[in-house]
Amino acid sequence: MANQIFTQDLSALLIEPSDVQRKLITRSLTGAGINNIEEASNINDTINTLKEHSPDLIISSMYLPDGTADDLLQKIRNNPETEGQAFMLISSERNKVYLESLRQSGVLAILPKPFDSQDLTRAIKATTSYISNTDIDLEFFDPKDLKVLVVDDSRLARKHIMRTMMSMGIEQFDEAENGKDAISLLEITQYDLVITDYNMPEMDGRELTELIRMTPELAQIPVLMVSSESNESHLANIAQAGVDAICDKPFDPNTVRELLSNILN
Repeated sequence: MANQIFTQDLSALLIEPSDVQRKLITRSLTGAGINNIEEASNINDTINTLKEHSPDLIISSMYLPDGTADDLLQKIRNNPETEGQAFMLISSERNKVYLESLRQSGVLAILPKPFDSQDLTRAIKATTSYISNTDIDLEFFDPKDLKVLVVDDSRLARKHIMRTMMSMGIEQFDEAENGKDAISLLEITQYDLVITDYNMPEMDGRELTELIRMTPELAQIPVLMVSSESNESHLANIAQAGVDAICDKPFDPNTVRELLSNILN
């Protein structure tokens, strides 16, 4: 399956209440090769636009006159017609608490304000990879044959992870809300890959990974840990648990593609 999308093919909807900021961001987008750009200044106008048609990418500021980018993304993700919409945040916000919900809901990138050309290029590449639907190249496996267990206490995060994996040709998934539920599934089903969040109730990702590694019939299963943690000691604990790779949230498709190639080849 291949449906390669290039930067010049992208259509974008930019949501920014400031006229000055809209012009600056639009200039950066056109400089990066995106020329098909619509504009909106609030959540209500954005939702009305999405009822008419869906752009390839929504680019939103954090704070809007009628809510926040998180409010907007929740509306998008909870509508079956728009739940897979590619979404990028541009914000000067640094508070992890404010950004966490957006990460869980599947933003493709969080760009600082102001951002540089490298930040934007990386974010655009994540978008084109997400919507291109190009099978991952695996030496020993057909992606369609892979059975993947996705473990995350956020339903929206699980759906985003699965949509990203589907863009790589992977089709078979089971879901669990925490490590305890994941172990119950691992006892009855054979999986080729486990993708797990770090912070979860009942049993977190580190505890799940340790249990997988200590169980002989499960120990060989590759584990990809997804985490928004930036604390070095926490990341060290994750690595020591025996994961095969660690991926940040936002769940970047290009990074994931590279990590999976290393894990599964």
